[in-house]
Amino acid sequence: MTAELPRVTYSNINADFTAVHSLFDGVLDDTRAQVLGRDHAHLIGGQPVASGTMTTVVSPIDRDIVIGCFGVADAALVDRAVQAARAAQPDWVARPWQDRVAILRRFADELSRRKFTLAAACLFEVGKSRMEAIGEAEEAVDLVRYYCDQMEENCGFVRQMKRAFDNEETIDRLRPLGVFAVIAPFNFPLALSANMVSAAMVAGNAVVYKPSDRAGLTGALLAEAAQAAAIPDGVLNMITGDGATGRALARHAAIDGIAFTGSHAVGMGLLRDVAAGPFNRPVIAEMGGKNPTYVTASADLDVAAAGMARSAFGLQGQKCSAGSRVFVASAVYDDFIARLIDRARAVRIGNPADATVFMGPLIDDKALARYIEACDTARRDGRLLFGGKQLTGGIHDRGRYVQPAIIDTLPDDHPLHRDELFLPFLTVQRFDDLAEAIARGNAVDYGLTAGIYTRDPADLALFTDRAEAGVLYANRASGATTGAWPGIQTFCGWKGSGVSSKGGLGPYYLQQFLREQSLTLWHE
Repeated sequence: MTAELPRVTYSNINADFTAVHSLFDGVLDDTRAQVLGRDHAHLIGGQPVASGTMTTVVSPIDRDIVIGCFGVADAALVDRAVQAARAAQPDWVARPWQDRVAILRRFADELSRRKFTLAAACLFEVGKSRMEAIGEAEEAVDLVRYYCDQMEENCGFVRQMKRAFDNEETIDRLRPLGVFAVIAPFNFPLALSANMVSAAMVAGNAVVYKPSDRAGLTGALLAEAAQAAAIPDGVLNMITGDGATGRALARHAAIDGIAFTGSHAVGMGLLRDVAAGPFNRPVIAEMGGKNPTYVTASADLDVAAAGMARSAFGLQGQKCSAGSRVFVASAVYDDFIARLIDRARAVRIGNPADATVFMGPLIDDKALARYIEACDTARRDGRLLFGGKQLTGGIHDRGRYVQPAIIDTLPDDHPLHRDELFLPFLTVQRFDDLAEAIARGNAVDYGLTAGIYTRDPADLALFTDRAEAGVLYANRASGATTGAWPGIQTFCGWKGSGVSSKGGLGPYYLQQFLREQSLTLWHE
């Protein structure tokens, strides 16, 4: 039945999803009845392992909805998981790479079979809209399949080299490092977890995976799918816990590499910890953004307003790629602002289980406090054009629901233009010279995504030549700075948005989980 449904991605916004919504209504009911509220153990060496300390997690949608109870792994359990991974990795890497690809493709098939339940779990524990959650579940499947394809297209990353002598065979190959710590964020708990764990495993590494403490349910369901796919015991281990658990995992002496998605501060801390060690270990980190968009005088303003609103306010702005700063040509400034405010006013805010809702709640009290502080600062130092309020009444009293906020007339060097807030919070600035505006947009510590709306080929060329970001978009109604998809757009952070200059979703990501080795073989 699901094979006939339209496929949900982040960009196909104009498809008829009536049948998807009808099916998903039943999945949400089943998830409430059968998935939420359970106790979850760690998965170590293929076995469930109970934890002495447990924590109860409630939904950001409604504090009376219990997501489940999850263990908090201490240093001893972290060590147990790492040792299980070390024990399993030699047999895993000894398999032909074709066998690993076949097993990971089974994993992708399991994720595909479970995608609507995974999406429902993501909706409840993160507060994503239906389309965001289902799209993420689809992306998780495509990510696993894409890295399998990359392994196959590159013949396991083994290549013959030139020969100095006829009897001397020379080979270059990429080999796994051993055991990777994978530390995932709350905002894309399915896609980013699948991205990191599948790349690590198909390359021949074993993994100790720690989902966000706000996303333990999707982490547990991901691990269940891996078991159903018969990924060998110990190749994928999952531990849940808080920041202390993550630090114990990242700093464990027997970890050979770290894959992390999260804040700039934490990612750079991991890099510094590794640099202080006896030798380098790869840190593959994606660390946020402050993503500018440029609306020129020739832009289609309806498309620009639609794309800007979707990018800035989707998932409540809790995306590293969210559009959080827009530069608008003076000639169209007032017209664009009016259209943008109309878009913001039309946003439905509430329980994302409702198919008409676009914005759900903020994830936690810290996010709400940041929102209140940022809006107070905007009122003091600039002009709050729209929003800036916490909503009350009905479901809004049961979570942290806020309006999207639009701000202008802040000083150019104001922190609200520079700092990542992870909120539905958009600052607006005028410009008369596009080159100068792009220079202002570049003058931040981040360089993840950027967008432009223009009909002028010269303006487009200027943007693509000078924008300092790893992901550039032009004239997209589906998202000014958001919407990357495996094999279609890579997702690479420049400057403070990443550490490796190679992005996920693309053809250079998988190699980061491998290291080069040269073989010289003399044949008599």
